[in-house]
Amino acid sequence: MSKAPASASKSAQAPAVHHGVDHSQELGHGNSPAAWTCVIVMLVGALIAAIAFVIANTPIFIAGACVMVLGLILGFVMRKAGYGVEGSKLKNTGH
Repeated sequence: MSKAPASASKSAQAPAVHHGVDHSQELGHGNSPAAWTCVIVMLVGALIAAIAFVIANTPIFIAGACVMVLGLILGFVMRKAGYGVEGSKLKNTGH
């Protein structure tokens, strides 16, 4: 161990670095039917793959991985169909 005194904290703040990110807009956090469907299907696939891993069954493990990929594709398709955050199917038209 060194017997040198501890240095004083620096009072100067490091300059903030901005990389072109606009933090003034709300992101939405993925609260949409497309996001929820994607996550639920992928969780089911992960559960299938985890159970298959424990019982050492390779075909079922691969099936669980395929379900996870299917969930990702399904979420993407639903977003393009207008069910994503601020999608055309979710707009409130006042009716």
